[in-house]
Amino acid sequence: MRRLLFICSRNRLRSPTAEQLFANWPGVETDSAGLAPDAEAPLEAEQIHWADVIFVMERSHRSKLGQKFRQQLKGKKLVCLDIPDNYDFMQPELVALLEKRVAPHLA
Repeated sequence: MRRLLFICSRNRLRSPTAEQLFANWPGVETDSAGLAPDAEAPLEAEQIHWADVIFVMERSHRSKLGQKFRQQLKGKKLVCLDIPDNYDFMQPELVALLEKRVAPHLA
């Protein structure tokens, strides 16, 4: 079972969409969190320990993640999807973009 963690700013649109989208894929478990102080589900160190692959939506998320959780990230696969905050929850264009950018990492 591969454990995927999706991270965005506030955990309201992009990362929850990704979590829901990939939750039913065979052999995959998902979780999501946000890096902003007002995130719906703020990222915790335990989530990083749990994850096999960590997906961030933007380069700025990668930087913030590295600053706050440097020790926990050692040995973790970290992927930046380069998906801007221009989408609504489960918006078809966001779903298509996530499928295109995440699926190659699950093969």
